[in-house]
Amino acid sequence: MPSSGQRGCRPAYRGLRLLPGPQSACDTRALAPTYRGALGPKAQSSRELFTPPLYKQRYQFVKDLVEKYKPKKVADLGCADCRLLWMLKFCSCIEVLAGLDISASVMEEKMHTLSPLPFDYLQPSERSLTVTLHHGSVAHKDPCMLGFDLVTCIELIEHLEESELKKFPEVVFGFMAPSMVVISTPNSEFNPLLPGVVLNRHPDHKFEWNQAQFQSWALEAARCYDYSVEFTGVGHPPKGMENVGFCTQIGVFVRKYPRSGGSVQYEKPTEAVYKTVFKAVYPSLKDEKYLQNAVVSEVIFTAQNIKHHLMSKHKECDDDPERKSEFQPSVNSFSDYLGKLVVDKAMEPFVNGNEVCIPLAAIFSFPKVNQLCGTFEKLCKLIAGKVTLSSDGSAVVFNTEHETEED
Repeated sequence: MPSSGQRGCRPAYRGLRLLPGPQSACDTRALAPTYRGALGPKAQSSRELFTPPLYKQRYQFVKDLVEKYKPKKVADLGCADCRLLWMLKFCSCIEVLAGLDISASVMEEKMHTLSPLPFDYLQPSERSLTVTLHHGSVAHKDPCMLGFDLVTCIELIEHLEESELKKFPEVVFGFMAPSMVVISTPNSEFNPLLPGVVLNRHPDHKFEWNQAQFQSWALEAARCYDYSVEFTGVGHPPKGMENVGFCTQIGVFVRKYPRSGGSVQYEKPTEAVYKTVFKAVYPSLKDEKYLQNAVVSEVIFTAQNIKHHLMSKHKECDDDPERKSEFQPSVNSFSDYLGKLVVDKAMEPFVNGNEVCIPLAAIFSFPKVNQLCGTFEKLCKLIAGKVTLSSDGSAVVFNTEHETEED
């Protein structure tokens, strides 16, 4: 078993409070763990031992932390096939997602799953989201990894050579210095309970630590770089064998003090060493181009609905041509359509010959339009030249001449 890669490590792990496991913790009838970046769920299906599969429990653990602490910038080191990044892109709090892996080919196979879908363009999110993948080693420093709130290292450290493991704490805790770090690794004490495991769970694992070794290494790293650490895991042991611990052991590190001008400053490289292999910027309502498209679509949709309501009322008067020519919708009928919203005369839609006019004031009163624009002035600005308006610009105008002919 290789050393921890830290000077003066000691097994000061007894008496530590364990964090609660995720709500999706498995039952112990369950099936075999799958190993991130090594064996996928299909390759492990015949020897599964946990339900849900262990890799899903690890990802769910991270997602639960994200939903609790709401980080805006998250980096996944050893991102492999991008499964965790794909899962996290749906978390509404995240605005920046970054992945790093030593294997560009593994990332390239699945990076398309991180691209925006047609739906993302049809209904842009209110938040901005940028997803970037980098090819490089966790033993090297790159300024693109600065400023993150959360860094995850799921089943990563056991794949590192001893020289890389020695550099890892300085790179992650000293240089990147995120607010929170999550590190998971196999617990070797659980291995005798896994079918077919003789020494390590995967041939690429350079080591697998027991609970004392992992906690000793983690406590020393936390001490050196002003972090606190708590231990938990996923994959519960069978009843009566709780002493072996979780199948996957997890350390959750939290930075004690915010980085400031007065804190210890670590050397910052001036040149990038990682190669960017993928970048996707999702459409967002924070971009005025997408906001304008969304507002124009919502205005037309809302105005069309009001027009259809008016025309259906108008058709009720078909048997009485005189009443039809004099028809104007009442404030009450319009208020009913708006869901009992209080409206005034300026908000009443009206029919003028072959034209139906829907005041912008009425359209702006609809919650979705109001939410998108914020102010009436911004509504007018965003739809200018995109929607047919009355001569004074106060109403959306529809010509019903052809509709009348078809009827």
